[in-house]
Amino acid sequence: MDYRSTLNLPGTEFSMRANLVEKEPRILEKWQKMNIYDYLLKHRENNPTFVLHDGPPYANGDIHIGTAMNKILKDIVVRYKTLRGFKSPYVPGWDTHGLPIEHKVTTMLGEKARSMSQTELRKACEEFAKQQIEMQKKQFQRLGVIGDWENYYATLNPEYEYKIYEIFAKLVEDGYVYRALKPVLWCNNCGTALAQAEIEYHDHDSPSIYVKFKMENSENEYIIIWTTTPWTLPGNTGIAVHPDQQYVKIEVGSEIWILAEKLLKMAMQEIGIDEYRILEKFKGHFLEGKQAVHPIFDRKSRIITADFVDMETGTGCVHIAPGHGEEDYEFGHLVNGLAVISPVDEKGYFTEEAGKYSGMHIEKANKQIIEDLKNNGSLLKESTIKHSYPHCWRCKKPVIFRATEQWFISVEKNNLRQRVLENIQNVAWIPAWGKNRISAMVEERPDWCISRQRAWGTPIPAFRCSKCSEVVLDARLIRHFAEIVKKMGTNAWFELSEKQLLPDGYVCPHCGSEDLVKMNDTLDVWIDSGSSFEAVLTTRPELTFPADMYLEGSDQHRGWFNSSLVLSVITHDKPPYKTVLTHGFIKDAEGKKMSKSLGNVVDPLEVCSKYGADVLRLWLASSDYFNDIRISKNIISQQVEVYKKIRNTIRYLLGNLQDFSVTDSIGFQKMLPVDRWALGRLQQIIKSVTEAYESYEFSKAYNILVKYCSVELSAIYLDIVKDRLYVEGKHSLKRRSAQTVLYNILKSLLVMFSPILAFTCEEAYEFLNFGEKKYQTVMAESWPEYKEEYIDTNLMNDFEELLQLRDLVLKALEESRQNGLIGHSLDAKVAIKTGSKKTLELLKKYSAYLEEFFIVSKVEICNSDENLHIEVEHAEGEKCERCWKYDPLTNSDSEFPNICPRCMAVLKEKR
Repeated sequence: MDYRSTLNLPGTEFSMRANLVEKEPRILEKWQKMNIYDYLLKHRENNPTFVLHDGPPYANGDIHIGTAMNKILKDIVVRYKTLRGFKSPYVPGWDTHGLPIEHKVTTMLGEKARSMSQTELRKACEEFAKQQIEMQKKQFQRLGVIGDWENYYATLNPEYEYKIYEIFAKLVEDGYVYRALKPVLWCNNCGTALAQAEIEYHDHDSPSIYVKFKMENSENEYIIIWTTTPWTLPGNTGIAVHPDQQYVKIEVGSEIWILAEKLLKMAMQEIGIDEYRILEKFKGHFLEGKQAVHPIFDRKSRIITADFVDMETGTGCVHIAPGHGEEDYEFGHLVNGLAVISPVDEKGYFTEEAGKYSGMHIEKANKQIIEDLKNNGSLLKESTIKHSYPHCWRCKKPVIFRATEQWFISVEKNNLRQRVLENIQNVAWIPAWGKNRISAMVEERPDWCISRQRAWGTPIPAFRCSKCSEVVLDARLIRHFAEIVKKMGTNAWFELSEKQLLPDGYVCPHCGSEDLVKMNDTLDVWIDSGSSFEAVLTTRPELTFPADMYLEGSDQHRGWFNSSLVLSVITHDKPPYKTVLTHGFIKDAEGKKMSKSLGNVVDPLEVCSKYGADVLRLWLASSDYFNDIRISKNIISQQVEVYKKIRNTIRYLLGNLQDFSVTDSIGFQKMLPVDRWALGRLQQIIKSVTEAYESYEFSKAYNILVKYCSVELSAIYLDIVKDRLYVEGKHSLKRRSAQTVLYNILKSLLVMFSPILAFTCEEAYEFLNFGEKKYQTVMAESWPEYKEEYIDTNLMNDFEELLQLRDLVLKALEESRQNGLIGHSLDAKVAIKTGSKKTLELLKKYSAYLEEFFIVSKVEICNSDENLHIEVEHAEGEKCERCWKYDPLTNSDSEFPNICPRCMAVLKEKR
């Protein structure tokens, strides 16, 4: 007789095969159709808010693994907060102005770009940016990110630009903005000024030269300088020494050289001088005010003192070119009045001011200057040095310091630097080191260069007076232009005449002239994105200012976190965020940077099309994202295996709940002990997972949940209750006891996993039979409540000991299986012999449940002189064809042959 049909075998349409590549787009369609974003906000309508403000990615090109990581992390946070009961709106945004888009568009247009007006080029850039937004928007949605995708923000929208000008007017009105001729970081390749936040440091080979400057009114006395930028020598107007360090005059042949005593030996070795004699020692300040003769140009180079002169490399005598260095400008020009000479144009070519080098690119001029120094006897040594050098973050080319007229924000005005530092203390920084990092950057940052020389940007509404040549920028001008922008956008600056752009009756405040000409600088894009708190958070009713959280990569301590903080402190005297969460960067399996040339790039869209977005999300959740994290095809494959284990656990739970709804649940006290233990253990899991999510340690939540599924459930509890679920009566207390726990486990797992496995949990949720109110999405559920009343401390302690015993029993069973005594564990009878009174009492207390607990046919508990001994022998009786357990009374009923008494009772009850 076939008894298989009498068993309660699991069954579910939730397939073992994930097939995420096909299923995920269907779930996305479901979310779109139901408008999941509005649905969730409506469900949390009157609840407390949690606002994660989206830092705008750049609207240029397909998303990459870094941007995918950022958006998924934000989505995990927002989903978790929603499940915790918060109304958690998420408005995605895009940064749209700046060089990369302008460069991309001009490259695509080719020669046509040269003949286009600024307005035409700007419109082409705007169209391109909007296309990129639509493309990236779909790609981010494919990752499962929920947000207000139809009402995103973009820095090119007139209403956003209007808010930028509101902030800018305040900056100007309060005296933070000034214009000055001073050296700024400049990219020759891009032809624009750069901010510190737009600089990366890479190794670079530079020429290293030692040069002698003849002291004025001396026949044979020279001061020795060392530099790695020979091209800056045409801008030299001074030499700096440290006032308190010891300097020496040494005799080298017929010449006398001056340099720092601490660097004497090293410099002589570098130059290749073996014989020299020290003539005199003195402090650096004795040289102050003396003059040296420029080795190439017919001018003097005055010696000044400066504390920044270090004794680590060179000669302790620093060549000063105020037009080509920040400290050179500060100490040389501002403190000591040295002339600012900057004979280099926007593309890196020398101007006429550089004399014989006019028209020569600075890289080529390096060689010529060295050759000229060699020919006139001023060059002492030439070599090459590899060192860390600033590069443009966009084109990756080396940058220079170049003195030009630019707009700046003073970080000292109105005690701004100190106010920003104080406000940093009012923010929760995760990880904690973020506070020190951004504090150091604020402490060290120079005045903020906010002007750029680009067509595609937010125009600075400044004018130059044709009569007196003064530059005019005031809050009235800015606010007037802002009203124009509201209606026409910033293209109006390029389309309208000066008369149309100026307020009625406006004249030059310096000379009264009406002849004002508009200028063409644009704002640094960090002003654009840094204004988002004003343009987005304060304008949209569903959002709050300050935001609860900003979440970006660690590079944003000098970028968006920094610019937003500075602007918010100026305008509101408080930070724009309550918490800042920082993630690291992505490297390959060997810790190397992602690079197309190395062939180690992992494309998130490719992962989605091959495995599904949930596998990518699972990989991210598994990673300690606070630090740099690793990814490769092999690492992704490992997560595919982890995913399968999770999915199979969910499937098994669903399969055993096909005939169960919440109305079939039984009370805690009526449950079997092992079920009460499992429900108590679930509470502990809920508590620890919740704590991990609360601290944003998603990898900890991942590890707890994955271990719970693959070890505690699959290898222990589900294994133990399998017999009861399959064999006992469908509606029996024993079976419903286990099902009640399975229901609680499954519902809790789906909710706790859903911030990570967004698609899979949504799919499984559709198959869960509630028998109660069910939402359209798992995301509308509430986070599982930690119920301490389900933790029976005595019971939990008992089962901790029983599980240790179970490990010993399973070991003994495995040895018996290998020896050929048994096949399946149900073939076995286990005798547990112990002299421990405590262990005996424990076993006797749960004796009625031990066969199920150990998954054997018979358990005997024996008092013994031994501490603990486990014996395994083949079980007595015949094997029941229905449950496979052995029983001496099997086959005692002719109506149901080959059936044990337990199964017989179940079958008769069914009849």
